[in-house]
Amino acid sequence: MIQSLLADTKIIRVSNGAAAGTSAVTSSVVDMQGYQGICFIASLGTVVDASVLTLTVNENTANSTSSPTPVAVTGGATQAFTASTSSNTDLIVDVVRPKDRYVYCVLTRTAQNATVNAIYAILYKANTRPVTQTTNILASASSSPEA
Repeated sequence: MIQSLLADTKIIRVSNGAAAGTSAVTSSVVDMQGYQGICFIASLGTVVDASVLTLTVNENTANSTSSPTPVAVTGGATQAFTASTSSNTDLIVDVVRPKDRYVYCVLTRTAQNATVNAIYAILYKANTRPVTQTTNILASASSSPEA
């Protein structure tokens, strides 16, 4: 069986861009029902030297970032201390089989400014395929030598 990224995963933009700053950026909540894993990708723009960036994944039993109290996913964080070469890079956190149904991420920006282009979530290991993409995907195409 040929596997296809578009047929086997759901790609969602969970946060639009954020101007240069030091405030946290919280993504939309993602419903994991029907999927076994999720990968968050924070796409960065201009990053000032010495900015400290942390991408953390939280989970919750409800579709909420606040109630009931969310819990950070164990091992679901990555941190970067930036340098002049950190602009236009990405932070990625992959979580396999979170305990709770709902997940979201928080990109913490401290010490110096960092610009965020967008944050994406890729849900994978779908229980049913092909996967239907969300409406934020304007167009997509897939090619296979067996088609």
